[in-house]
Amino acid sequence: MRFRLLLVTLLAVGAVVPAAAQASEQGAARHLQAVKGDTAALGQFLRAMPKGTDLHTHLSGAVYAESIVKWGAADGQCIDTSTLFSSFPPCVTGQVPLSQALTDQALYQRILGSWSMRGFTPSGTESGHDHFFNTFDQLSSAFSAHKGDGVAEVAQRAAVQHVQYVEPLITPQFGATSRVAAKVPFTRDYAALRDQLLAAGLRDAIPAASRDIDNTLAQERTALGCDTPKPLAGCRTRVGFDVQILRGQSPVVVFAQLLFGYELMAADHRWVGMNMVQPEDGPIALRDYQLQMRMIAFLRTLYPQAHLTLHAGELAPGSAPPADLRFHVREAVNVAKADRIGHGVDIRGERDPAGTLRTMARRGVCIEINLTSNRQILGVSGKAHPLRTYLKSGVPVTLSTDDEAVERTDLTEQYVIAAQEQGMTYRQLKRAAENGLRCSFLPAAEKRAAQREQGAMFRAFERRWP
Repeated sequence: MRFRLLLVTLLAVGAVVPAAAQASEQGAARHLQAVKGDTAALGQFLRAMPKGTDLHTHLSGAVYAESIVKWGAADGQCIDTSTLFSSFPPCVTGQVPLSQALTDQALYQRILGSWSMRGFTPSGTESGHDHFFNTFDQLSSAFSAHKGDGVAEVAQRAAVQHVQYVEPLITPQFGATSRVAAKVPFTRDYAALRDQLLAAGLRDAIPAASRDIDNTLAQERTALGCDTPKPLAGCRTRVGFDVQILRGQSPVVVFAQLLFGYELMAADHRWVGMNMVQPEDGPIALRDYQLQMRMIAFLRTLYPQAHLTLHAGELAPGSAPPADLRFHVREAVNVAKADRIGHGVDIRGERDPAGTLRTMARRGVCIEINLTSNRQILGVSGKAHPLRTYLKSGVPVTLSTDDEAVERTDLTEQYVIAAQEQGMTYRQLKRAAENGLRCSFLPAAEKRAAQREQGAMFRAFERRWP
């Protein structure tokens, strides 16, 4: 009798435990569906949900203009009252100290509007695309001495949204690599070109790039109080840096940047990956796109362990000639062999999109989806956006911000838009958060630790929705 009671009890427990675990995720899914039409309630739910990573974030575009104005004013920077470009002192005719913006409300509001998409309305003289890309040159001087403060702001914002890891893009030692490139004539014999650039001293800038990261991380720790008794939550956010390559340059300068990036990643593990930036529809970027993919393909054979993510397909009909909308994602995947793709908006208009999608799914090539960015820059949203195509094709999807401060958004809002506009379910959002860590360029041991931590975070979160 005791044996039969024990057997019945064990069978009952065996039936209940998996059901309870399953009900936990189902409870969260049901709650998301219940609040989906209430943007505020959905935002509260998704802000508390673990979101893993923000893998596609440009540091200079992730820091709010309010912070940059404050830092630039403290540094004695100047602002051109007509163009709203910041610059180093002394101020010349047409400029005033940036500190004046802290007491001149009209000037302050003009700067915020020019250095971000806040309140921007496209017009006949300026598109969202142009306004967005113009911001970076305007604010660069004021931000130049505060990369560490910027990382602190990004890390803290990530932590309060339950984001474990961010991967900011920074351009290291562009001036130094450009000066070396100026000494070397371009040739499509990439092995010879590499030898000439290295002989001309390209590696000499690596120590300076590493010192920049030393200073950036030290400034971040100070800003967050990481070595004090009361550190801010951002101290827990893991950070890795992607080398940012400016694609709108001459071929020899682009190759020099790429080569320097691979050499830098080999020398300093804090540089975890590489990416190419600047408008994909720029004249040089369009002219040299296939050339640049072949450059990368050559260098990938020499640095096979290095990680690569590429802006590819950040295009929409009308943004470039039709012929240029047919191959960018395809070449980034098949020629450059990128580990991740950023944007990929024009995939459905490319040649053999199904084949490219199958390759991405088979190789586990993550797609970094930036919904607010694609709407503001390309005018692509709703059913016109390919997010659901990637999901249906089995491509690993992860959500990211691109330039959260310029766009006046955050990662939580990207999850809200994905749920409301794109119809992503709780399980799909959870998988996107998991994909972020899986596709991150964290070192293997750190990645496993972060994934274990994420699993515990999801279990704790889902217990709130039985």
